[in-house]
Formats: sequence, structure tokens, C-alpha cells
Amino acid sequence: MANEPDIEQLVQIGNRIRHCRLARSLNLHELARLCGISAPALSLIENGKRDLRITSLIRIASALRTEVAELVEDRPTDAASGPLASGFGYDLGDYT
Repeated sequence: MANEPDIEQLVQIGNRIRHCRLARSLNLHELARLCGISAPALSLIENGKRDLRITSLIRIASALRTEVAELVEDRPTDAASGPLASGFGYDLGDYT
């Protein structure tokens, strides 16, 4: 079972997919046909009730003619504004 932060991420990604779909004037069935995912499955994804595989996310992004990052991140994808630019990054010391 997914924990609360994971569920929130799924809901946010689903909302971004829906927003992007609506911005392109596509209904659920049209997007489903374009990306090869059933409309009921796509509905569950948009509502944050289904965890999606990376391959499904790539197919959805491709059908929406957008980058996967636009669907996953809630910020610009410009590298200059990323976490490393602001002094944050990964400390891999514990993993080496």
C-alpha cells in the first residue's frame, strides 16, 4: 500500500495530466486512444488512484506532445532553477 506522500504525488501527477489533456482539447477517450491506455485506466491515473509505470507516463507525455518532466514536476524544467543550482543536492556518502 502506498504511503501518504506517494498518494499525494500520484494525485499531483494525475492533475497535471488532466490539465495538459484539457489544454489540448482532448477528452479522456481521445487521449486513451492516442497513448494506448484504456480510458478507465487513464481515469484512475488522472484521479491519482493508480500508480503508473514509467513506460505509461512516457506514452502519455508523448501523446500530449510534452515532456515527462512537465507532468512530473511542478516547476520549470530549466536546469538553472533546479535543486543543485540552489545549493542542494544528493549526499551519496551513506551509499558508497
